[in-house]
Amino acid sequence: MPDTVTSRLPDLLSRNERQVLENWIRLQLATGGRRDAIREDDLRSQSRQFLELFTRAIRDNTDPHSSAWSPVREMLGDMSRTRARQGFTPGETAAFVFSLKQPLFQMLRDESGDGTRLADETWTLSVLLDKLGLYTTEIYQQGREEVITRQQEEMLELSTPVVQLWEGILALPIIGTLDSARTQVVMENLLQKIVETGAGIAIVDITGVPTVDTLVAQHLLKTVAAARLMGAECIISGIRPQIAQTIVHLGVSLDEVVTKGNLSDAFAVALERTGRQIQAASRA
Repeated sequence: MPDTVTSRLPDLLSRNERQVLENWIRLQLATGGRRDAIREDDLRSQSRQFLELFTRAIRDNTDPHSSAWSPVREMLGDMSRTRARQGFTPGETAAFVFSLKQPLFQMLRDESGDGTRLADETWTLSVLLDKLGLYTTEIYQQGREEVITRQQEEMLELSTPVVQLWEGILALPIIGTLDSARTQVVMENLLQKIVETGAGIAIVDITGVPTVDTLVAQHLLKTVAAARLMGAECIISGIRPQIAQTIVHLGVSLDEVVTKGNLSDAFAVALERTGRQIQAASRA
């Protein structure tokens, strides 16, 4: 790109900044932006800040990866992550940058009488804004992945509650598939609860686990072993006939683990091992 093109753009932007800004904001509002997710005052503030940073950076060069464009990238990064959390789509987020093309191209048409220069300047701005728009999409995707990862972690925490059934007796109901990541959460929650309560027995109920394969069985045994290291004995309940057959066919040994068909039977065993018993209340 000729130096004359580079040196001319900042001057044009400085002289026409207010008009470009108003045209840009008007275009964003007219194209059906997310008025439910962002207020007009906030949109105006973001647009004004971006255009000021854009004008300042383009005085040095038109390479958006250079240090001169760091403030622009930082501002777009913050905005993209915020919009990802607010529920904007990738297209709606990138449109913030792409919608600036029309006001800038209009400015060039109004200010330039040289067809060759107009073409060069238009191409320069087009490439620059395309790169910045793609950058917002990349940061948006990273933000969405962070949101999804955090939600998955929160769901894991909620789906593996450890409850105290009685003094010294804990219950850990597991619902759904037990994979490596969830096993880690299960063990951490169980061990933490054992430390907090000093419980000597933990009932791991797998009634809500649809299938048990070799990997799931290994994860169960790891949980049992971890609890034993903390001084707590584990009882596995919810062993249905289909699961029992699968465990036998897989050759998984649960000889050292007490197993019961349902949670109530496991609770009765736990009460007995803690020196308690269930008696029917006498009727007057």
